[in-house]
Amino acid sequence: MAVKVILGGSGGIGLAMVKALLDDASPIGSSQDQVIASYHHQCPSLTHPRLTWRRLDITKAASVTRFFESCQQIDWLINTIGLLHRDYAGPEKRLDQVDVAWLNESMATHLTGNVLTAQSAAAKLALSPQAKFAVLSAKVGSISDNQLGGWYSYRCSKAALNMFIKTLSIEWRRQMPNVTILALHPGTTDTALSKPFQGRVPAHQLQSAESVAAQLIALIDAASPDDTGRFIDYQGRDLGW
Repeated sequence: MAVKVILGGSGGIGLAMVKALLDDASPIGSSQDQVIASYHHQCPSLTHPRLTWRRLDITKAASVTRFFESCQQIDWLINTIGLLHRDYAGPEKRLDQVDVAWLNESMATHLTGNVLTAQSAAAKLALSPQAKFAVLSAKVGSISDNQLGGWYSYRCSKAALNMFIKTLSIEWRRQMPNVTILALHPGTTDTALSKPFQGRVPAHQLQSAESVAAQLIALIDAASPDDTGRFIDYQGRDLGW
């Protein structure tokens, strides 16, 4: 039996992953696996004998510690939590639009949250013979790919996340060689996160959460320690840092 933890399980891609892992008829599901999923404010209505919901605020150290203390075993850890906009803030086009509070909130979600997660989950991941730690990053966090500018808070926080994942993969390759670490770019997905920006996306490039979840889970499942530290898209193609 494997225990697979999905952070952000109440979100678009996260919830699709939870459902896929619970689907016994799916090639990426397993009738033996237990799924632990996090929610932030309201617990989703989805129930299943192999599913446990737990509350988590990934930006708060105490909340992250409590969450992982309640996990007896972790074989997969997938963080799908992301922040692109709120009612009061969103992607900036110019420097003078950058609000420090919003920048800090973005960094807390994408960088600090993953640091806290790795610290709290490390001991249990170390006990799994083939552990996986995957986080959803974004191509706009690639420094080498940035040709358009803008989106300061989102770009900077995702770039910081990428640096953390790369650095962590080097440390854990030595200390915890059983753990495979991946940064994943899901592409533009039809979720609440991308909804305000979908008007500029060609229809053939907008994917369903279910399709993306299936592709990402397949990539995670196939990954080995030789892949640790890679930054790849939903099709398995390497992206520039």
